[in-house]
Amino acid sequence: MAHVLIAPAYFYRLDPKQWKDGRPYPPLGTLQAAAILRQHGHIVNLVDTCLATSPEVFRERLEVLRPDIVVIHDDGFNYLTKMCLTVMRQAAFTMIGWARDAGCRVVMNSSDATDHYADYLKAGADAVALGEGDITVAELVDRWCDAGSGHDIAGIAHAGADGPVLTPKRAVIRDLDSLPIPAWDLIDLEPYRRIWKDGQGFFSLNMATTRGCPFKCNWCAKPIYGNRYNSRSPEHVVDELVLLQKHHGPDHIWFADDIFGLKPGWVQRFRDVLTERGVRIRYKIQSRVDLLLESDTIDALVASGLEEVWVGAESGSQRILDAMDKGTRVEQIAEATRLLRSKGVRVGFFLQFGYLGETEADVERTIRMVEELQPDDIGVSVSYPLPGTKFHALVKAELNGKANWSDSDDLAMLFRNRHRPGYYKRLHRYVHKRYRRQQALLTLQGKMAFSPRRALSMLYYAPATAVEHLRLSWASRT
Repeated sequence: MAHVLIAPAYFYRLDPKQWKDGRPYPPLGTLQAAAILRQHGHIVNLVDTCLATSPEVFRERLEVLRPDIVVIHDDGFNYLTKMCLTVMRQAAFTMIGWARDAGCRVVMNSSDATDHYADYLKAGADAVALGEGDITVAELVDRWCDAGSGHDIAGIAHAGADGPVLTPKRAVIRDLDSLPIPAWDLIDLEPYRRIWKDGQGFFSLNMATTRGCPFKCNWCAKPIYGNRYNSRSPEHVVDELVLLQKHHGPDHIWFADDIFGLKPGWVQRFRDVLTERGVRIRYKIQSRVDLLLESDTIDALVASGLEEVWVGAESGSQRILDAMDKGTRVEQIAEATRLLRSKGVRVGFFLQFGYLGETEADVERTIRMVEELQPDDIGVSVSYPLPGTKFHALVKAELNGKANWSDSDDLAMLFRNRHRPGYYKRLHRYVHKRYRRQQALLTLQGKMAFSPRRALSMLYYAPATAVEHLRLSWASRT
């Protein structure tokens, strides 16, 4: 048995855009790993860095608790950790250094560490758990308790005489119901509740019903769960929902799956189990437009409490969607959006600009799609090359001095494209202003529910959009 201190290395406060957004979620993957370590008989304490002002909170707990082993395990269910932001990488390096100075053995698991294991070993980690690390980490801690090196454990990278050594790849976990429910009791959720209540008026918690995604969008990295898809049973998911409602009382759930309810019949059974057990929830998911159009999927989702769906619309140009290997059609985006809205479900679009070969005409098609379909919200980004993807391979030679964003508001174009990076930052602002201007116009025309604030916003967005268009045109020529 070992005394283990586990912590994520994500800090909302070090990412100004996300901190200002005011919708923080606890480190779900870290809580899952902690539950597995406890299941293996270890004493586990957790340091929640997510809301901390700096890594110093980790050092303070390290000095008080004096653990044998430190596990730095980032939340693989949070898309922000997949971006491998440099500010978080440096925080992880600092935490590893402090743990080594305290005489602890250290194992690291994250998307960034999986992609850049040599850097984390150099920073002082004894081992990096590659990919899906829950069982790997627990087995490694077991072995260290028995004074073994653990170098024969599948799925790790460790330092060797001639550089990093990788052990054979670990088989994926297929029976997700065999895993314990995340160790929610190890974290203080009240600070999260206060932030949510103050900013949004309700309290949302995160859950995951699946691991992985079987689709092959060529820009999407999958360093943790890979290109496969395994699902918990609806019964197991509802067990966790009941626990959360009993002990923590969330008003809302974000199901953080890459794709929610892909398994045939899953959402229908989920609806039925919730009904049978008298559980009522409000929730948000991420999905694909083609999947949402299958059979009675949307009806089953709505009946089980769905309020909001974010879809990877990406582009209004079919040529760009095909280049991305997205596997969806622009017409499906429109059809799914209209059907969801008709059922009272809010729709958010993830949009991506700057993909290879994108022209001004493609950009305009995307903006017009947004103006026509009027999603309830949009998230705008630029194409971001992540290691292990076909897209990264295509632009790797052009990733010179900078290969990662510092924080999620960086928005730098990391490879040479049709336009310079300044154009895409301007484009981000222009898209949002055109989107808001169109909402104001539709309100004034009586085509959207009347809102005095939205109607009056035309006084700002009409001239602001014109100015931003001029700036964008100038940026496209420089």
